[in-house]
Amino acid sequence: MSGPATSTGDGCVFCAIAAGEAEASVVHEDDEVIAFLDLHPVTPGHLLVVPKRHSVGLDDTDPDTGRRVWSVAHDLARALRRSSLRTDGVNLLLCDGAAAFQTVLHLHLHVVPRFEGDGGELMFPIGPAHDRALLERDAQAIREALAP
Repeated sequence: MSGPATSTGDGCVFCAIAAGEAEASVVHEDDEVIAFLDLHPVTPGHLLVVPKRHSVGLDDTDPDTGRRVWSVAHDLARALRRSSLRTDGVNLLLCDGAAAFQTVLHLHLHVVPRFEGDGGELMFPIGPAHDRALLERDAQAIREALAP
């Protein structure tokens, strides 16, 4: 989750890993995705699930590929719980855009095994509850954006 941002396409470290041109500790590979251990893990077993075809974020990722990324992450989370690695819980985290802390500009889903006292954090500020009218206004904006 740390390190300098990489550009899209040429020079993309995840594209290089998917092409077998860069080293990685791969735990899963199929025609659409590759999953490997994060070089800078939050905890032992921290995995990244990456589409083989380059896309920067959710907006330019094919929906079928996105479903495959999440399906593989689900399988890997279950495998972590069955493994000998300490896994009392699992975080699935996808950072989409710089404002959301995306540092490698190739879509990737983190699968992070968690346990009490592991030193990792994931904190979101919790604001005051919004009134129903404001929530409904925001819901309407999202519903409108979902329309074809």
